Amino acid sequence: MRTKRRVAFAVGALVAPLLAVSLPASTANAHGWVTSPGSRQDQCAAGIVDCGQIKYEPQSVEGPKGLKSCSGGNSQFAELDDDGKGWRVTPVGTTHTFTWHHTARHATANWQYFIGNQKIAEFDGHGAQPAPDVSHQVNFGGFTGRQKVLAVWNVADTGNAFYSCIDVNIGGTGGGDGGGDGDPDACDAPLWSAGSVYGGGDTVSYGGHTWRAKWWVTGEEPGTTGEWGVWEDLGACAAA
Repeated sequence: MRTKRRVAFAVGALVAPLLAVSLPASTANAHGWVTSPGSRQDQCAAGIVDCGQIKYEPQSVEGPKGLKSCSGGNSQFAELDDDGKGWRVTPVGTTHTFTWHHTARHATANWQYFIGNQKIAEFDGHGAQPAPDVSHQVNFGGFTGRQKVLAVWNVADTGNAFYSCIDVNIGGTGGGDGGGDGDPDACDAPLWSAGSVYGGGDTVSYGGHTWRAKWWVTGEEPGTTGEWGVWEDLGACAAA
């Protein structure tokens, strides 16, 4: 019996180093999200929007660096990528302060802010551990109206980053559907989504107006297709 125990111990001693080498490296022990203005995951956590699993861990939207995704490419948080989910829009001026809350303060390369594919701001983290709450004054660089800002926290010593999307209306009013001369919260039609497919007769709300598709369409923004384009303007949403 003693011989068998010695053999088992020896085998275990040999296997343990191999397991340590073969196991995948863990992701960054860092977590955080934008709390002001209220990001999409912040609204989920507050119960403003029904988002599923993300409401329990708004700090965990992590993925490889270089993405342009609100979910960080994480399928369990895919609802964050849905532009038509009724996110609350924050009215802002030409500049606004964004605040990250870090629940685990990992060494930081930088924080970046994007609208579409354009980077509008970057702040150096100097490879240091950040404070629990870090604020940045972001200039929107000529953008106006309803926009989706992607905020990215790039960790210094891994290939990962944390992602947070914030819906704003630059130079306008807030509400579920952004600016325009109607009350966006009074729009009955669902919010237009760039990734959705619409058939002829479908209605959407966008910019405080209701729009009706004349034929099949996807990706074309209401108000940009002209009088003879696919979207027919049915007028401003009713006042509240």
